Amino acid sequence: QVQLIESGGGLVQVGGSLRLSCAASGRTFSSDVMGWYRQAPGKERELVAFISAGDDTYYADSVKGRFAISRDNAENTVYLQMNSLKPDDSAVYYCAASRYRTPRAMVAIHSWGQGTQVTVSS
Repeated sequence: QVQLIESGGGLVQVGGSLRLSCAASGRTFSSDVMGWYRQAPGKERELVAFISAGDDTYYADSVKGRFAISRDNAENTVYLQMNSLKPDDSAVYYCAASRYRTPRAMVAIHSWGQGTQVTVSS
């Protein structure tokens, strides 16, 4: 298990951008799949994007073309660049780490961050 600490959330207007960061502690970061989930009030937590140890990426259809996930193994940090934000993107965003993945899912998640709030105002 690793400790994950998110930052970068906040209030932004429609069409604006934010970059979320997730700093990880632990020896397994470079071999872990790292991803971002989000949860809006009254809704289930949903996968937004993930990046494998080999830099393969997955994006939910709702964010494809607008969000970009990246990782810096030297800094043990994963990023989520969010552009062209919409009100529907408002949610608490959680960083997650897993050992495995399928083409469209993270498998065996072993660590979660505490979450960072993103609010997009219209």
